[in-house]
Amino acid sequence: YFKNLEKIIADGNVKIKDEIKDISIITKKITYLKNKNKIFTEGQTSSSINSKYKFFSKNLIYFLNEMRLSSSYETTISDNNFSLYELSSFDYQIEDEFLKGTDIFIIENSNLPKGQSDEYFFVNGFFDLKNKNFKTGEAKIKLKKNIFGKSDNDPRLYGASLTKKNNISSVKKAVFTSCKKSDSCPPWRLEASEIKHDKNKKQLIYNDTVLKVYDIPVFYFPKFFHPDPTVKRQSGFLQPRLNNSNILGSSLSLPYFHVISENKDLTFNPILFSKNVKMIQNEYRQKNLNSSLILDTGITSGFKSSTTQKKKNINHLFGRFEKNLKLDNFLKSDFSLFFERVTKDTYLKIFGNNLAKSDIKPKNYDILNSGFDLFLEHETFSLSGGANIYEDLTKKQSDRYQFVLPYYNFSKSLISTDYGTINLNSKGNNTLDNTNNIKSRVINDFNFKMNNKIFNNIGLKNNLNFYFKNLNSVGKNISTYKSSPQIELQSLIELNSELPLFKSDEKYNQMLIPRLSLRMNPSDMKNYSSNERKIDTNNIFDINRLGLDDTFEAGNSLTVGVDFKKENKENKENYLELKLASVFRNSVENNIPSQSTLNKENSNIFGSIDYVISELINIDYNFAIDNNVKNFEYNSIGLGLSLNNFVTKFNFIEEDSVLGNTNIFENISKYDINKENSISFKTRRNREINLTEYYDL
Repeated sequence: YFKNLEKIIADGNVKIKDEIKDISIITKKITYLKNKNKIFTEGQTSSSINSKYKFFSKNLIYFLNEMRLSSSYETTISDNNFSLYELSSFDYQIEDEFLKGTDIFIIENSNLPKGQSDEYFFVNGFFDLKNKNFKTGEAKIKLKKNIFGKSDNDPRLYGASLTKKNNISSVKKAVFTSCKKSDSCPPWRLEASEIKHDKNKKQLIYNDTVLKVYDIPVFYFPKFFHPDPTVKRQSGFLQPRLNNSNILGSSLSLPYFHVISENKDLTFNPILFSKNVKMIQNEYRQKNLNSSLILDTGITSGFKSSTTQKKKNINHLFGRFEKNLKLDNFLKSDFSLFFERVTKDTYLKIFGNNLAKSDIKPKNYDILNSGFDLFLEHETFSLSGGANIYEDLTKKQSDRYQFVLPYYNFSKSLISTDYGTINLNSKGNNTLDNTNNIKSRVINDFNFKMNNKIFNNIGLKNNLNFYFKNLNSVGKNISTYKSSPQIELQSLIELNSELPLFKSDEKYNQMLIPRLSLRMNPSDMKNYSSNERKIDTNNIFDINRLGLDDTFEAGNSLTVGVDFKKENKENKENYLELKLASVFRNSVENNIPSQSTLNKENSNIFGSIDYVISELINIDYNFAIDNNVKNFEYNSIGLGLSLNNFVTKFNFIEEDSVLGNTNIFENISKYDINKENSISFKTRRNREINLTEYYDL
């Protein structure tokens, strides 16, 4: 204590604590000037203010009369809300909670992983920490990467200055983009004289804005606004849409989204056509705790029919209601009700592409589907059922409806042991179509599948499966079903065997699997000889390779095949895979679909080759050779090329004999500009009739 100088020096782990003002300072050495009521620290210093802010600095100055802290050295400040401030120099007024500094870096929510918090860079600034207001010089803001739902983006905002007052932030001479950072200019950016963020209204407001794409100005906005990223739903206009068709001419739609309440909203979409046709489309959505409802309605006026030459109003109505029934003892219990209706058969073909995108708009413009479904899942079984009405808009009025009233599907595992499993699958439906064709069926399938038996001394893997089918049917005006009730029992025995062989060296893994499937069906088969069925190496070993649910494949057959795969150890995406298979039977079976060639004593030989040469090139080839090994009845060759963001594929498809009469060459090319934008081109040429079927850009 230097009494004459009124100076106190304390050295060695010094701590100053003001209990009343809740201020503490910890440092190595301090100097206190009593006449100026001023404290200097030397070396690294930490301080706590009001149990709210923590300062980590060097050579701190504390003015006791003015209640002010300052330092000309790098300082870190943190608060109770996990905000972190890093400054080259600072001056802080304790009572007013007013901070000013230079070379300022701020992280909000610093407790979150990197990239999930907003980051701010300022040349200098003044901050009212108490009222959350500030004013800064040149600013750079890195927004959290997933702020727009895309974690690969780098959203950022630069400006000459930034101010915030009363929850309204303003950036002068602002530049904004969300493109991923690269050495070149961002693909797009917005330049504005001012960008405001109004947290009260949750809006971003732009003044005198230019949209630039690769540094080229493409659009000017005098003023516009949109919801900020915290808003999930807000009323306002959506993106306008221009369209054109040969029938309706040009059209413009300007949809408006309206929030009715927390769980209800509506999209109002007026559409104007150049040929004096007007349409209003509305989509209403409601989401409850255990249910949801979507209604899509549309009214069109001024459309003149090409057949009657009269103008009339036409409309559509689509809807879907879904509910979780929350039934006790069920893992899942869902109910859905849906309906689709139009007042003109060609309505969807004419107006479908003009309608706003919707989850309930029919995918097939020729078929409408209405009905209800029920799905129940229990620990031991699953059950689904319901009713469906299909309307084929291409048929005449009397024959266009198909009624499936009702239908059900039931599955249950009856027994599961070390030897194998026994499963029950049951389904049934009652179908009315073409006005007076009625078909009622109940099909019960019992499947006993034995577990694989492996003979360790040679590596042979076998399994034996038994399939039993009980068909209960009655029909009217149906060729495959009798008019009196019929009960049929069918069975099929299957023996599968394969011998996996493996070879591995320093560079490659190789696998060769010879396999066979012996099948015996002592029962009859319904006549499906005229049905279209195509067989290839992917489905030839399936038990229901013909895709028939009410009958088993007739007769006795032996399916023989071999699979080979060679895989690069370092790059497993580089491989060669070959498959060959054929079916032999002891006699011709005329009820089997002839297109499959499985009805013959010796079927076609089916094969496939998949060769991924590198990340740039891949080739696939599927073929079918007749049993005399003379003629190719099917060829499908695909060549894929991939170079950075450009991918193109060439396909050649040729069918002959019973498989069809097709000769097609097609190309599909696509260039990904980025994850949100791409350009694609498709074309197909029918060489059979020497015609290019389409160009699709």
